[in-house]
Amino acid sequence: MYLTIKETAEYLDLEESYINQLIQERKIRAVHDGEQYLIYKEQFNNHLEQMVKAKKMIADYYNEPIPEDPDVKDED
Repeated sequence: MYLTIKETAEYLDLEESYINQLIQERKIRAVHDGEQYLIYKEQFNNHLEQMVKAKKMIADYYNEPIPEDPDVKDED
């Protein structure tokens, strides 16, 4: 499904001018049909899924307990 810039801005809760800027910087893929830019909605869904996976991996990494160092001994 393709969205206009206005619909994309509403979907992502961003300003239309910012969406235009991202298109010009080629950070968002868009198709120009002669009148307006059309943006494929699924590219954001895939990105959001990857972000959720990355956040989960980072959280898992930080929640992993630190293993006890075998070299730390009582030096008495």
